[in-house]
Amino acid sequence: MRSSNPVFSRRGFRRDDGADRFTARQPQPTLAGEALTNPYADPHPGPAEGNSEADGRAADPAMTIDDVVVRTAATLGTVVLTATLSWLLLPVDSTGIGRSYGIGVAAALVAFALSMVQAFRRAPSPALILGYAAFEGVFLGVVSSAASAWISPGVVIQAVLGTMAVSAGVLIAYKRRWIRVTRRFHGFVIAAATGFLILLAADALFSLFGADGGLGFSSGGLGIAFGLIGIALGAAFLALDFKQVEDALTYGAPRQDSWLAAFGLVTTLVWIYLEALRVLSILQSDN
Repeated sequence: MRSSNPVFSRRGFRRDDGADRFTARQPQPTLAGEALTNPYADPHPGPAEGNSEADGRAADPAMTIDDVVVRTAATLGTVVLTATLSWLLLPVDSTGIGRSYGIGVAAALVAFALSMVQAFRRAPSPALILGYAAFEGVFLGVVSSAASAWISPGVVIQAVLGTMAVSAGVLIAYKRRWIRVTRRFHGFVIAAATGFLILLAADALFSLFGADGGLGFSSGGLGIAFGLIGIALGAAFLALDFKQVEDALTYGAPRQDSWLAAFGLVTTLVWIYLEALRVLSILQSDN
């Protein structure tokens, strides 16, 4: 199963030898009444293998919702822990801004590198995923400390509550089937996210080469609108994550893939938090 971070492509469930290692359960009817087929099954299966005892390999247990919850809690807890420590140990003020920002940027680059390595691996690596979470937490701690010091002491709490509200809303909408994750929905979200990231990169380049305020996505009404679009995209990716977890449970994905589910969910939550923090910072700085 693939990462949910909008930077990454979604590659589907993996198996160590390049095809699916789990057995599809019986097709389940959808709300429209049609039967589901396993989208992850190998279309060209090889000869039947012997049983696990004869092959000398133990069967990989199927993933459960408890596995997803535990791994997601561990990954998100790592983010929160390192964010809190970096906030306390790397305060952003007039005397320490250079050092704090330097460490924050370095942590963000390391987190991105680790996430890219995991994104292109066939099998999940808990060490890579937790390492990503730790460095991402350092970056978030520095950014949150700066927003709290320069914008408003309460802006971080508001962004956290906003992230929780968006996540709960998407979960309710998904469970009640108000959001239908179809192939068309998936394609639209990927295309929209690609355009969003291109605009982000262009804004950063314009700012880097001297254009005051870049393309205007960091302030004013345009910045608020851009941030709200970012939150909406994050919500859409969260729906894709829920769909992938549901499919994994339906088709009996191996337990180890619960780490990939955790990785995808946490990267999406980080995305939503940063966009919420952007919008709230602009709103409160303009007042």
